[in-house]
Amino acid sequence: MSIRDQVAIAGIGCTEFSKNSGVSTLTLGTRAILAALDDAGVPPSELDGLATFRVGDSVLPAILAQALGIKDLKYYIDQFGGGSVSHSIVGQAALAVHAGIADYVVCYRALNARSEFRMGGTGRPLVDAVETQYQAPYGYFTPPQQYAMAARAHMERYGTTQAQLGQIAVSQRAHAVHNERALMREAITLDDYFAARWVVEPFRLFDCCLETDAAVAVLVTSTERARDLRHTPVLISGATWGSGQTLYSNEQPDPTLTASANMAPRLFEMAGVSASEIDLAQLYDCFTYSVLVQLEDYGFCKKGEGGPFVESGATALGGSLPINTHGGFLSEGYVHGLNHVYEAVSQLRHGAGPRQVEGAEVALSTAQAGYISGNTSALVLRRDA
Repeated sequence: MSIRDQVAIAGIGCTEFSKNSGVSTLTLGTRAILAALDDAGVPPSELDGLATFRVGDSVLPAILAQALGIKDLKYYIDQFGGGSVSHSIVGQAALAVHAGIADYVVCYRALNARSEFRMGGTGRPLVDAVETQYQAPYGYFTPPQQYAMAARAHMERYGTTQAQLGQIAVSQRAHAVHNERALMREAITLDDYFAARWVVEPFRLFDCCLETDAAVAVLVTSTERARDLRHTPVLISGATWGSGQTLYSNEQPDPTLTASANMAPRLFEMAGVSASEIDLAQLYDCFTYSVLVQLEDYGFCKKGEGGPFVESGATALGGSLPINTHGGFLSEGYVHGLNHVYEAVSQLRHGAGPRQVEGAEVALSTAQAGYISGNTSALVLRRDA
């Protein structure tokens, strides 16, 4: 039984993106959820489902339900897994709505990732993965280190250049200039990119996402209900999640290939579209390289041609496939994946202002591509006719 276009995103909400929110994750989550409900015109009393994901740094659905006055929460999910599962919780909420388990489910992410629980920091307990015992003695802990290995492999194999990675950062910053939510709104050049300090070679400062305090929420309901609410519904045409091998698995000897490559055909088949029919994409950009490799693994260009594709200007506003039109995690802020869904909805409502992609009808939004955890997820969203 297909759920294609039977469930929709009817409301979106977010807090300010900052380096120090000054409030708890409970407050952030409550504010974003109420904003999403208000955006849709749904009273809090109608909300009967909550879905989130975390790495030990958020607020539980049960606590938020109490804060919102929900007496009987019919559906909840609190999934561990970080950005890899950021889009699967939306897909799972869609399944719950379609099955009649709940009528209105809000998917949210709330985190103080700059002022409190810094993502990838080395002062935290070790990740409980089997590979950790082999990494820890060498100080090999953090996502920048882990992604850097894959990026270097891509550069060695395909001739990908530092300037091509830099072009992704420059292009996304140009989008953020037009985004009032963005933390970084000052344009940068390739010279600025090359002048920035190293983080982990081949990544400089502008190759890495921002540490951000914020919350984002999206309201999922049936398409039928959404059509009676305030905005043009954004239909969930495809929602898939999957797993392959981790970055360290001997079963996946090619570090330039991600779990997205295996999942993408299922996603497009479910949505009834091809890569060529996608009008814009919000690609998980924890690092510039993750954008480049997903362009290849989702089929927008051939393997090894991500660098030239970016250099061509195709991913800029006005290009054939605008990418991360809000500035992405590199320039808007890092809300661990869900702000990509927020932007995709804004674009498909045709409400993105000066960064609006003309005539946008179909969008791809993706989670972490599968490095480190091996897991990934994604959505194909469509503007209602």
